[in-house]
Amino acid sequence: MSHSQMPLVLAGPILRRLTSDRLTFWLATTSPVQLRLTLLPENGSARFIDQQVMTDACRVLTAGELLYFYLIDLPLNEPLPQDCWIGYQLELMVESQSEADGNSWQSWRQWAPELCYPGKDTPGFVLRSKLDRLLHGSCRKPHFHGDDGLLRADQQVQEYLHDPQLWPSLLMMSGDQIYADDVAAPMLVAIHELLAQLKIPVEQLPGADVTDTQGLHGNQAHYYQRENLLPLAKPDKDDRRHVFQGVRKPVFTSDTAHNHLVSLGEVLAMYLLVWSPAGWQGLSLTPPSGLDAAQNDKYQQELDAVQSFSSQLNRVQRVMAHLPVAMIFDDHDVTDDWNLTAGWEQTAYEHPFSRRIIGNAMLGYLVCQGWGNAPEQFPESLMTQVEDVLKQPGQENHDLLISHLNRFNQWHYQWPTSPALVVLDTRTHRWRSEKGLNQPSGLMDWEALTDLQQLLIGKEAVVLVSPAPIFGVKLIEAVQKIFTWCGKPLMVDAENWMAHPGAAYAMMNLFRHENTPKHFVILSGDVHYSFVYDIELKGDKRGQDIWQITSSGIKNQFPEKLLTVFDRLNRWLYSPVSPLNWFTKRRKMRIIPRKPDSADPGERLLNASGIGYIELSDDGRPTLVMQLCADGRDIEFDPREHEAHWD
Repeated sequence: MSHSQMPLVLAGPILRRLTSDRLTFWLATTSPVQLRLTLLPENGSARFIDQQVMTDACRVLTAGELLYFYLIDLPLNEPLPQDCWIGYQLELMVESQSEADGNSWQSWRQWAPELCYPGKDTPGFVLRSKLDRLLHGSCRKPHFHGDDGLLRADQQVQEYLHDPQLWPSLLMMSGDQIYADDVAAPMLVAIHELLAQLKIPVEQLPGADVTDTQGLHGNQAHYYQRENLLPLAKPDKDDRRHVFQGVRKPVFTSDTAHNHLVSLGEVLAMYLLVWSPAGWQGLSLTPPSGLDAAQNDKYQQELDAVQSFSSQLNRVQRVMAHLPVAMIFDDHDVTDDWNLTAGWEQTAYEHPFSRRIIGNAMLGYLVCQGWGNAPEQFPESLMTQVEDVLKQPGQENHDLLISHLNRFNQWHYQWPTSPALVVLDTRTHRWRSEKGLNQPSGLMDWEALTDLQQLLIGKEAVVLVSPAPIFGVKLIEAVQKIFTWCGKPLMVDAENWMAHPGAAYAMMNLFRHENTPKHFVILSGDVHYSFVYDIELKGDKRGQDIWQITSSGIKNQFPEKLLTVFDRLNRWLYSPVSPLNWFTKRRKMRIIPRKPDSADPGERLLNASGIGYIELSDDGRPTLVMQLCADGRDIEFDPREHEAHWD
C-alpha cells in the first residue's frame, strides 16, 4: 500500500484525562499534521481552538517515516460545563499542505467515518461532576474465542447517549491491554505487514541470535518458534526454570511465548492494531511459509478469532473517543511474571536481549498508555530521550533510555474525580522477599505504601485501582503458597497481596488508619474471573468499609471446569465455621461475598468475559455492581447475601 493510500489516522482519538479546565487526547497518524479543535457544549457557546494554540499544547513523537504519535494536553482559559454533552470537532491538515490547496482540513468524516454515534453530528464527551458511574476491566486478548467486552462499553454509551446524567464517568483499563507475551501468529503477521508499510527503522538487537529486526520482521520472523530466540538462564540458575505443559521456561516464563513481541516496532504496531480498524486496511494475513501441518491448522483457527476481533474495532475506537480512558500496566503488557520474584528480575535484567525486550514493552506502554494518564509526570528531558530512540532505535541511547525507564517511579497517578481515582503501580515498586530470591515479592514496597497512605489521608472516599485483587480467593492463594513452598512460584503465578507478609501487613494497616478514607472501592482485574466482596474492618470501633470489585477479563476467561472446582472448594474449606478460616486470618474483618444473580447455588466467582459496571452513591459506596457480559447478559452481584466469614 502506498503512502497516499494509507489512512491518515491509524488510531484515536483516544480521550484520556479530562477535566473542566484541561483536555487530553492521544492519536497516531501516518503523516505530520497540524490540528485545530472546536468544542460544542450543549450548555454554552462554541469554542474554537486555533492551530497555534493546538500546536503549543501538542507533543509529537516520530517513530518512523510514516508513524507519528500525538498527545494534546490542552489547558482551557474558561472552564467547560459539567454533566452535559460536549461535542468536539478535531480537524487535521497534513503539514505539507496548506489551506490554499483547498479542502485541506480533514474532519473525522474523512479519517474515521464511523467515529460518531447515530443521531449525533460530532463525537463528544461528558465531564461528570461525580464519579458515580464507571466501567472497568482488564485482560483483553485478541485471539481469545469470544466477543470483546469493550463492545458492551460502546453499547452502554449509546444507550445513554441523550442522557448525560447517566453516562459513565470514565473507562478504567486495569491491566493487560495488550498481550505482548501471548500473540497469535496471524496477529504477528499483521504487525509485520503494518511495520513494512510504516517503514519503521531497523533496530539492532543485543545478545540475540538475530542481529537486527530486518530479519526478525521478514523471512526469519520465527512464527511459533520465538521461544527458541529468547535468552536462557545461566546453568547455575536452572532453578528459575521449570517445565509446564511440556514447555521449558528460559528467562521468560510464559508458556505461550511462541510469538513473543521483541522489537519496539512490534510493540507499537500491536497497540495500533488493538485500538483501531485503520491499521488493518490492506493487510493480507497470508500464512507464512515454512509452517508444518499442525501449525497451519492452528494458524487458521487463530485467523478466525483475529479477523472477528479486527472486524469490531470500529466500535472500540468509537467508545474510546467518547469516554475518558484511564490505564495502568500489568504483567502481560510486558511479559508474564514480570518482576514476580527477585530471582526473576536478576535473570531477566542481566541479559542484554531480555532486558531490551522488557524495555521495548515499557517504552511502548509509555507512548501509548502511560503518557496520557498524567502528562506532567513525564518530564521533557525524558520525552526527548524517547523521541530520539523512536527515530533511531537500537543504538546506545536506546539502552540508556531503558535503564532510565527501569528506575522511573512515576507510573502511578490519581485523577481529581469525586471520589478520587487513585491508580497503583504494583509492578515496579516491588518489595523483594528477604527469605530468598525465588520467594514472591510484595506488590508494593514500604516506601510506596507509605507514600500511598499520605496521599489518602484526609479523603472521605476513594476508588483505588490495584491490577491484582487485594482481597482474593483464599483457596487459590493457598495453592499458590504451596507451590511457593516447593520453590515453584512462577508455575502458578504466585502473585497476590498476601504472598508477602510485609506488604500485606502494611496495606491492612493503611486501611485501619483513622485518617484514611472511610470508604474504599478497590477495582481489580488480572485473574480472568469476576467477584465482589463487601469487607468490614472490626476493632474497638467500626472501621472503614471496603469493597473488592474484580472484573476480568475483557476478552479472556479462566478454564471453566477448573474455576468451578476452585469456587466450590473455596466456599467449603473457608466457610465461617471452617478451622482453616481461623488459621489463615489476614486481619480481623468480616468478608461478605456477593453472589452473581445468574450463578448456580454455591457459586461466587463469575467466569464471563465482558466489562464491569459500577454505580456509586454520593458518599462513595457502591449501590450497583454488574458484569456486562460480552455475550449480552447483564449479571448483577447481589448485595443481599447474609453469608459471611471472619478473615
